[in-house]
Amino acid sequence: MLELSILGFLAEQPLHGYELKERIKALSGHVRPVSDGALYPAITRLVAAGKLDQHMAEGASAAPRRVLSLTDAGREDLHERLRHPKQTDITDQVRFNTVLAFLRHLPDRTERAAVLRRRLDFLETPASFFYRDGKPVRAEEADDLFRQGMLRVARATGRAEREWLREALDLLSQPS
Repeated sequence: MLELSILGFLAEQPLHGYELKERIKALSGHVRPVSDGALYPAITRLVAAGKLDQHMAEGASAAPRRVLSLTDAGREDLHERLRHPKQTDITDQVRFNTVLAFLRHLPDRTERAAVLRRRLDFLETPASFFYRDGKPVRAEEADDLFRQGMLRVARATGRAEREWLREALDLLSQPS
């Protein structure tokens, strides 16, 4: 997900490392913070692979900064990651939000719709945080107030997301 975030934000504009880190942090927030120990090696790998260019630019009030930009190979890698997200990128909410944040960069509407359809299919499969006798426990069946709360909130957000996904799929299926 870190590399997808790097490629996605640089598809929008060239950035220096600190700006990139702040945007990634804003996207994933406290849930999955990004450390320098993860970010800068990922940038180095992408530069070495020819997916990012870097050049020095004057800093606003500091020393020159290394500015990163996306190459054509980087853009194609971004598109490929968006076309074929891993199953965990579909099933994990934070990971899916990262895919969703950059899905507009995928030029083909039918490919965008295919990603959304995978998420909708996942959300329509009965699931729960808790199971009894192999069956998902519904909020009304939870044995305590707190689990009831978890399940009610999950049901409401799931319902809202499914509704939005259906609307988005309808829009993507219309002629442009």
